[in-house]
Amino acid sequence: MEIGFIGTGVMGASIIKNMFKQDFKVNVYNRTKSKTDELVQLGATWYDTPKLVTQASDIIFTMVGFPKDVEEIYYGKQGIFEADVKGKILVDLTTSTPTLAVKIAETAQEQGAYALDAPVSGGDLGAKNGTLTIMVGGEKEIYEKVLPIFESFGKTFMLHGGAGKGQHTKMANQIMIAGTMTGMTEMLVYAQAAGLDLEKVIDTLGGGSAANWSMLNYGPRILREDYSAGFFVKHFIKDLKIALDESEKLSIKLPSTDLAKTLYNQLAEKGYENDGTQALIKLWWDSGKKPQKN
Repeated sequence: MEIGFIGTGVMGASIIKNMFKQDFKVNVYNRTKSKTDELVQLGATWYDTPKLVTQASDIIFTMVGFPKDVEEIYYGKQGIFEADVKGKILVDLTTSTPTLAVKIAETAQEQGAYALDAPVSGGDLGAKNGTLTIMVGGEKEIYEKVLPIFESFGKTFMLHGGAGKGQHTKMANQIMIAGTMTGMTEMLVYAQAAGLDLEKVIDTLGGGSAANWSMLNYGPRILREDYSAGFFVKHFIKDLKIALDESEKLSIKLPSTDLAKTLYNQLAEKGYENDGTQALIKLWWDSGKKPQKN
């Protein structure tokens, strides 16, 4: 069995490296070819287009930035659906729209293929450590066929229903994260202004009911002034927009999520869209540097 992987960014490259540990053969394509150089040295095979990767592979994974990129990878010139996909399995790991996931599944079915929408959570660390959470939509039989590959880079995986349900589950995840990121940021701002030792505060809160992944993983990065992207601000804004668009279709309002998106938009407007999501604190701390108490 040969795996195709289209999109070898921060998380994609780490996922592929974990696939190598299980001796999977991987064919790769990325818009910027140089980002695949290390993977090719480790044993991946480069192909010039998504179509060629698809032709050479049995199961094709995609992980790109935005829904428009997913659309291009699948439907564009030299895209996945330009190949003969009959009998192949297509797995989109991108956080995209439920509507597009359903469209891809329908096209796959028309062409004799199968599709899963399988967005992930866990950031760069989860991808590197092989502990991602994978939220899947699609047919149970196809999910079970892909499960051994999911196990190579994920720790938690679950089928949530038919096409699009994986993306809906990821939206629920991002809604939750929006709250923990704003809470973690304001907690640090408050604790610093009150003259507390921030490392001690994180350790203490991490042992109680305030504990959450964002604080325990991103809090220490903020204290080190490390704003490198495990997950880009621009991608989080994209996710929150999808969540809010979907909530409107469902006739519900999410005011806290809407506020989080407003704050992240302000951060992007200040030029920090390519920082990690922990850079939200830069709205309070200039350039992300902890203010010094007088």
